[in-house]
Parts: sequence; structure tokens; C-alpha cells
Amino acid sequence: DMTIGSGSGSGAGSGVTPPPPSQGEMDEAIHIIHDNADRAFLWDYERNRTQLVTLYNKAMGSQWNSVTDLDWATDVDPERLVAEQDSPMLAVARVAGGLPGSPLATWSDREYTRLGIEFFTASLSQFMHGEQGAMMTAAKIVETVPWIDAKYYASTQTMDEARHTEVFAKYLSTKLGEAYPMSPFLKEQIWSLLEDSRWDIAYLGMQIVIESLALAAFGDMLRRTQEPLLKKLLRYVMSDEARHVAFGVLTLSEFYADLSQAELKERQEFMVDATLNSRSRATTPEVWERMGTTEAAVVPFIVQAAAESKVNPARGFQRGFFAKLVPNTRKLGLLDANGGYLRERWGAAGLLEFEFADDTGSDYEAYDAVAADRMASAAD
Repeated sequence: DMTIGSGSGSGAGSGVTPPPPSQGEMDEAIHIIHDNADRAFLWDYERNRTQLVTLYNKAMGSQWNSVTDLDWATDVDPERLVAEQDSPMLAVARVAGGLPGSPLATWSDREYTRLGIEFFTASLSQFMHGEQGAMMTAAKIVETVPWIDAKYYASTQTMDEARHTEVFAKYLSTKLGEAYPMSPFLKEQIWSLLEDSRWDIAYLGMQIVIESLALAAFGDMLRRTQEPLLKKLLRYVMSDEARHVAFGVLTLSEFYADLSQAELKERQEFMVDATLNSRSRATTPEVWERMGTTEAAVVPFIVQAAAESKVNPARGFQRGFFAKLVPNTRKLGLLDANGGYLRERWGAAGLLEFEFADDTGSDYEAYDAVAADRMASAAD
């Protein structure tokens, strides 16, 4: 039961010290994860990875302040926010409501508007939980990676992810309402990275897979929203995330060049499991429960409605995800190792159309909305 976001910031500035939580409250709010990786303390302080030095300098110069750079006084009307978006999932739900026997058959515009708000809240909740997972994974990389330039950069990413967790939690608690629990699929992904004994798997799973997912999800939401506070928040978060993916590409492309074919096969199998399985993940079931029904009752009608209307609600997001993931993975050398093991499997899934899209190791500066805003402000 994760209720992060409800009551966020209570007592801040009030001068009242809250009572200590009970053991039961702590058990509900805290999950202990056991990490099996060794920590690496380095004696070599030589800065000899010039691309990582450049990325680190870029990260220092592009830090932004979650308090002063975002206008939290902005009034957010959740109903208007949903109405302004062109949500494929909400459109499919409306079609589902017209099917014989649908549990949504009696719904009016009021219920569909509320459903849109719940979908939106659920998405931001997963962003929030995912960012905390990214913060913890970046901190793990600081401790485990055996290169000083990588430790320095991962330290800046840890700060970035803390800021991202904070802003999504604040947006949820002050603009939308109670957050949703962490998706079991996201939880499984992140827990496995935090528990793995191999430092590079934290990189591969977070910097390459989950951060590519994040760029796609944030970009999809950014294209759909007109709400000014959220637009700026997403632009700034994406500025950071693109650097994080580039960090993974630069580090792992060097490290994987020296691995054996057997070791690379383990990484390829990790990518097959992490990517192809992610294509069939369900929505947050609690959305339907808050709406007075269940996922089991609704999903058959959603599937039928999507087929009849020839709409794939996740298509734009999926294309955005694989358009980043596939070229980044190619740059790591994982597509063609072991006789093209990963190429064959991704090819069968129709993913190789993205192979020669721009990789994030070279195009991350195009995402830097923070620098763009500062240049525009200086010009004014």
C-alpha cells in the first residue's frame, strides 16, 4: 500500500513536529531492498574519459531549481486538463461504453471526464514511483561503477532524479489528488536492477530501457497537454533524462567492447525479456476500482472497442520508446553479438525499422529545454 503523494509536505513550515510513525505505518510506507553488488572505492582520479567529462560539465550547467523555475501558483483544473488532451485511451473507453453488456453503458460525460482524470493521475503516479527508482539506481551506480568519471556523472543524475521525484509528487498532491500505488510491472523491473550483483545491469535496465521508456512517455504526454506548469515540468525533466540515456550509451559501449560472447548473451537475453514483455503490460487496475468497476469486467470491452475502432492507445508511446531504444542498443553492440541473437528477435517483433534513428548518445542536446529557456531569457 503506497500512498506517497497523499498529505505530501504536511507540517512543512507549521512549526509542529509530527508524531513518530507506528511500526505498521512504517511497514506500509517503506520497502527494504537487498543489493547484492560490490561497492567500488577508487584510487585513480584521472579524468580520461572525455565524453563523460563533457556530459558531466553539461549536467552541472543545466541544473534547475524545482522551487524557483516552476510556477507552482499556476491554477490547474483537472477537468479542463483532460478535455484539452486527445487521449486515445479515453476515446476507446467511450467506444467500449457503447458495446452490448458493457459495464460502462450507463456512463455520462461526467464519468468519462473523471476516468480521464484517473488515467492521468495513474500515469503521473508511475512517473513519480519510477523517478524514485531511478534515483536509487543512480545512487547504486555511484557506488558500484569502477570509473571516476562515471561516478561523478551518476552523482549528478542522482540529484536530477531526486528533483524529478519531488516535482511529480508535488504536482500530484497539490494539483490532482491521491497517488496510485506502484505498478507491479514497474516495481519488478526496478527491484531487479537494485538487487542485481552486476553494476552494468543497473545501467542497462535503467539508462537504456527505463529511461527510454520515460522519454517516450513524457514526450507523448507533452504533445497532448496544454497545461503550462506541466508542459514546463515535462520539458525540463526530459532535458535531464536525455543526458541520462546518453550516459548509459557512452559507458556501456566502452564496457561491452571487452565482454565475452557469453557475457553479452546474458545482456541480450535481459533486453529481450525487458522489452518484448513490456509491450503487453496492463493499465493500473485501481483506476477501474475507483470508478466503481473492475479491470476484469472492463478490459474485454476495451480490447473489442480498440479492435473495432482500429485504435491502439499505446501505439504512439511504443513507437517513441523503440525509436530511442533500438538505435541506442545498436550502439552498444548488442544487436549483432552472438550471430545477431537480439537482431533476430527484435526483427521478428518488427522493431528494426528504428535501427538507424538518432541515438541519444549524440542527440541529447536537442532536448535541453533548460539551456534554451536561459538563452531566450538572456536575449530578452
